[in-house]
Amino acid sequence: MSDSMTLNKTNWDERAPLHAASEDYAVQRFVDDPQFLSEVVQFDRPLLGDIQGLRGVHLQCHIGTDTLSLARLGAQMSGVDFSAASLAEARTLAQRCHTPIDYHESDVFLAAEVLPQGSFDLVYTGIGALCWLPSIERWAHTVGALLKPGGRLFIREGHPMLWALDEDQPGALQVTHAYFERSDEPQVWDYDTTYVETEHKLQATVTHEWNHGLGEIISALLAQGLDITGLVEHQSIPWEALPGQMVVDERGEWRLKEAPWRLPLSYTLQAVKRRG
Repeated sequence: MSDSMTLNKTNWDERAPLHAASEDYAVQRFVDDPQFLSEVVQFDRPLLGDIQGLRGVHLQCHIGTDTLSLARLGAQMSGVDFSAASLAEARTLAQRCHTPIDYHESDVFLAAEVLPQGSFDLVYTGIGALCWLPSIERWAHTVGALLKPGGRLFIREGHPMLWALDEDQPGALQVTHAYFERSDEPQVWDYDTTYVETEHKLQATVTHEWNHGLGEIISALLAQGLDITGLVEHQSIPWEALPGQMVVDERGEWRLKEAPWRLPLSYTLQAVKRRG
């Protein structure tokens, strides 16, 4: 594992129990209400469609709330994450909810070595995942290896145009960071907080992130034998990505206060693995 991935794994191991204890992830509500779904998957449902009976794998599944939600929609789910602490929380949640989910600890680039290749109807990646990966081509190779012919990739992610903006410029949309992937030059962050409300200060504060342009993502998937079947850009995202410039709606989605049509904040991309 690279130094960057080791730094990120240590950070996510520390975040996992904080997220599981936070109201933002609504773990207890999952336990109390067998019909409850995560806000992310609720947003996805119109485009996700009927997944009843599909064999699915959630890459970078974290503590498993989205994975559990997909299982509640009828898919037979597996989950993959590089954080042992995250998977411990995910397994505990699945057990408390009496839902069989097969979890595997693995770097996403090696997921096709721990899961059966060419056997999944659905590969799902939730929002806020790709920015932790230095190579979109290696990620696309994993997706292509796991999907069976005719199987589908579904991903909702933060828009690379959003990731390129400086969030510390209130009142301005200023492009500061790279739009295109620079695998050898990650964005280095040093924060002792996470994105849920908690008084705990992180000890593993340094993380590395990478942006990936839409063209790079699409080209990488095409090269792995997938055909793009849908691309929708959204004017909202599930967190206050640009503090002071956004308002939240009743679904927990944030958008620009002024002229939200100026900036795509997230996108949903779907692709199908070619047959033959």
